[in-house]
Amino acid sequence: MNLVIDIGNTVAKLAVFDKEEVVEVLRGSNHSLDCLTMLCNKYPIEKGIIASVITLSNTIRKQLAKQSVPFLELTYRTPVPIENLYKTPETLGMDRLAAVVGANYLCPNRDLLVIDAGTALTYEFIDAKGRYWGGNISPGIYTRFKALNACCDKLPLIEKGGDLPEFGYSTETAIRAGVIKGMEFEISGYITLMQKKYPDLLVFLTGGDKFSFDTNLKSIIFADRFLVLKGLNRILNYNVK
Repeated sequence: MNLVIDIGNTVAKLAVFDKEEVVEVLRGSNHSLDCLTMLCNKYPIEKGIIASVITLSNTIRKQLAKQSVPFLELTYRTPVPIENLYKTPETLGMDRLAAVVGANYLCPNRDLLVIDAGTALTYEFIDAKGRYWGGNISPGIYTRFKALNACCDKLPLIEKGGDLPEFGYSTETAIRAGVIKGMEFEISGYITLMQKKYPDLLVFLTGGDKFSFDTNLKSIIFADRFLVLKGLNRILNYNVK
């Protein structure tokens, strides 16, 4: 069994894999892995991998050092089972890289657009030959809500849950509809653009946020909330081999 740790800007995810199958996933603080010892004691973990988009805290490093499990810390120097053409690999978020690896593993020999909707909304492209060309970064839902509240004196900070009209009938619904529908149009625009260049394109959508799409796009979209974790597991197994 493998233990996969993905530390994001907001939370940390810890997943136990039995070969390629997800057994258990836990979420917690990205500054302290409080459930780490429990998982290592609960399952016969043989090896682990950790990837982080923030600087690992001393607390986490001490927690890792206490375990009998050997952990691979993913960096831009770690060998991966795809060709990385990103011009500045040292600045590439490891979650972005892992998502691409996961998608390529699940659907090899296909042109893939990988969309991760989290604190940031990211778009990645890997072609049918396994070449990762890079991607784009945009603000996520809560980042957009917070930006409007911080930069506009009279705009409140709202939640994404609630009435979502075509056009807002109040300031709250105007913000919610503007942010969420704006992101849906943005995502649909990227997919449509890439479809024109790559007619057989498949799209992976991952992350904590959900969106609605028209029927033409739904047929090529695969939602997988564990895509980054699966990619990390694939990288770990690749390095062991």
